[in-house]
Amino acid sequence: MIHRYKLNGYNIVLDVFSGSVHVVDDLAYDIIGMYEDTDTDGIIAAMLKQYADDASVDEAEIRDCIDDIEELKEQGKLFTADDYADLAFDFKARNTVIKALCLHVAHTCNLNCEYCFASQGKYHGDRALMSFDVAKQAIDFLIEHSGSRKNLEIDFFGGEPLMNFDVVKEITAYCRSIEKEKGKNFRFTLTTNGVLLDDEVIDFANKECHNVVLSLDGRKEVHDRLRKTVNGNGSYDLIVPKFRHFVERRGNKGYYIRGTFTHNNTDFTNDIFHMADLGFTELSMEPVVCPPDDPYALTYDDLPVLFEQYEILAKDMLRREKEGKPITFYHYMLDLNAGPCIYKRISGCGSGTEYMAVTPWGDLYPCHQFVGNTEHLLGNVYDGVTNPAVQDEFKLCNAYARPDCKDCWAKLYCSGGCAANAYHATGSVTGTYQYGCELFKKRIECAIMMKVAQAQNAE
Repeated sequence: MIHRYKLNGYNIVLDVFSGSVHVVDDLAYDIIGMYEDTDTDGIIAAMLKQYADDASVDEAEIRDCIDDIEELKEQGKLFTADDYADLAFDFKARNTVIKALCLHVAHTCNLNCEYCFASQGKYHGDRALMSFDVAKQAIDFLIEHSGSRKNLEIDFFGGEPLMNFDVVKEITAYCRSIEKEKGKNFRFTLTTNGVLLDDEVIDFANKECHNVVLSLDGRKEVHDRLRKTVNGNGSYDLIVPKFRHFVERRGNKGYYIRGTFTHNNTDFTNDIFHMADLGFTELSMEPVVCPPDDPYALTYDDLPVLFEQYEILAKDMLRREKEGKPITFYHYMLDLNAGPCIYKRISGCGSGTEYMAVTPWGDLYPCHQFVGNTEHLLGNVYDGVTNPAVQDEFKLCNAYARPDCKDCWAKLYCSGGCAANAYHATGSVTGTYQYGCELFKKRIECAIMMKVAQAQNAE
């Protein structure tokens, strides 16, 4: 499978199944587009007609180009066969170990964000804080079901996890106390809205947390529109000084500023640039996922604007890099030489199998976006997975299980997409969230273009 596109002055050809990326001239670009469906004589005739006004393009030049394409094909760098479909075996046969838990230590929040998928942290249920006893059982459950895997991950999540900071500290101390005995290594991530961020939290995070996710939507007027305190006031002025202090104390690494853009700010690059101007360099900006009748829901009419925004961002990031002031954008992080293994590229995040969310009372769900949806309740940290049918369904979540992914060039980059988004859009975890697919494909095109530009600038 081949994907061709033009961006930022480059003619880019991606060979999907080998992962090879080629930057070609116009003639090669056009011939590659015809190669699979047209014989040599037909290609020559078409190119001679198309390039009739270009004296440099004659039959010999066209034949040389075809020869180069055929050589790349023989080398397995163009028109490569899909050798991975057979690897998408019945995932029910997998003996999957659990490697990560998302601990919902607080089903409550000190903000009242209008677009919150978790219903202001309550997950459409009662407010609750996780006890240490439940948390300890969750850790013991993870260890018991992690097999020989050494590196385990714990995400402190909510609601707002710092509303239960004492238990966060207790959980961390417990994990550290058993690491050596159990032969495990724990990595912690904390996601916070910043309201309760202080020097004690910063000291803890700098000592214990591999990553910290800070929620900020960008410009003050954008952030304050939807991210309000319980009193209805905007939270920008409250949290931004704390975030700047945190990032400075953390040495500008091991964190992400994570924002959400909506129909209200389709010019979201201005929010990213605003955050960069504040001194933040590790950035993520996610499209809102909400019912289509919400006033801030993204529409299909927004797509051309969003595509343009992603291109603006990629080009500006290249400019900043040249000037020695780079920023990182989460969705443009792409390693073309040593990326994820093919198993990971097919199967994705592992929700419901390798990764689970734990509620304050110990229930297990496939991930944080399914919490509260009882039809996806897996079990609990005391009895383990008691609903294997749900887990079997998630074992089948992969790039080859979704019919809509069959002919998609991006499937080995998105692994079939987010199961939660698919479920909320289609009612099935093996469906596809088409709107998200369009945005993802554009981001990957931009990320590949950046790699091309960086390689050429290095030459």
